[in-house]
Amino acid sequence: MIAVRKLRSDRQALAETLAEDLAHILRRRIVADGAAVIAVSGGNTPKLMFDHLSLQDLAWDKVTITLVDERQVPISSDRSNARLVTQHLLKNNAARARFVPLFENVAAAAKLPAFDAVVLGMGDDGHTASFFPAGDNLARALDPATPERIVTMRAPDAGEPRLTFTLKALLASPFLALHIEGDDKMQVLEKALTPGPVAEMPIRAVLQATHPVTLYWAP
Repeated sequence: MIAVRKLRSDRQALAETLAEDLAHILRRRIVADGAAVIAVSGGNTPKLMFDHLSLQDLAWDKVTITLVDERQVPISSDRSNARLVTQHLLKNNAARARFVPLFENVAAAAKLPAFDAVVLGMGDDGHTASFFPAGDNLARALDPATPERIVTMRAPDAGEPRLTFTLKALLASPFLALHIEGDDKMQVLEKALTPGPVAEMPIRAVLQATHPVTLYWAP
């Protein structure tokens, strides 16, 4: 359910807005609980936002960062989401944050506390996280009764085998952002908001949940 739409005229302004919103959430959680946990997505879209978030002034040594999903590749691979986070987010002020990768680290990542914020992306095929159409574990990943917090995923359009937090784990966060850019992605989102099978466009599993989603978009 998209509850709030934060639309900006350009991607720089969008990156700044999302980074500031996330920093506010993390600061508030640190004051309340002494620590905060955030799960972020990979791909090209969040790079600029990561750069801005890394400059935010907060107690980064009390922040844990993990990934919504990951390709099963080493961090040396240019396909690694962990590498992306390392290069674009774990720098400047945010260099003091704790990073918990997924690849070859599932047991530790699965033990993280519930996320205080989650940032999702969306592919042109309507996937989010590693919830891919025709994914071999899609039903399990979306099942609210699934006991695992992280499952594997293979799909024709996924490239490498993946690891992904389940829908249940993502929806446990009080703040869920959907960060997309470009007219093409908005068209995909508009299609996903129409009735249709979740298996065809798995982002519908997020959009049809009662959990409020904040949309961040720029052309």
